[in-house]
Amino acid sequence: MKTLKTFIILLTIVASYSTVNAQDKAAATAVNNVLTTYLDVKNALTADNKTEAKSKAADLLTAINNVPMNKLTPEQHKLWMTYSEKLQFDSRHISQSDAIDHQREHFASLSKNLYEVVKGLKLNTTTVYAQYCPMKKAAWLSETNAVKNPYYGKQMLTCGKTTEILAPATK
Repeated sequence: MKTLKTFIILLTIVASYSTVNAQDKAAATAVNNVLTTYLDVKNALTADNKTEAKSKAADLLTAINNVPMNKLTPEQHKLWMTYSEKLQFDSRHISQSDAIDHQREHFASLSKNLYEVVKGLKLNTTTVYAQYCPMKKAAWLSETNAVKNPYYGKQMLTCGKTTEILAPATK
């Protein structure tokens, strides 16, 4: 009888761990999808392509709306709720604008808020580089350490510096 109780307790622990692990994976996948689509917007702005930025920002808005909040830990959920509406707001504005200057204005706010999300949630599966443009006095996130400025595009492509490296989350 004691062996059966021990077995049931052990099975419950394993099942709980599997559920938590599945939740972590679902949340990490969704948050990394947000990050990937954000990088698509950044790369479009870097290439001075307002049409692509508009399209990718619509994809970003969809990715933000698809984050499964019930798969986040309570701390992660609180952080996500602090920033999700701000991320939606800026993504929506970029996706509705044909003016690259307006897109870049919202991208600055989007970048600031997404930095807080990525740093706080600790779900990124790849290295993320926080970069800063002293001319614009604004930051952005990048998938590479090489600076490619989304605020000035081809005009000042390499203006800026890497200010922080966010290592991939480890579980």
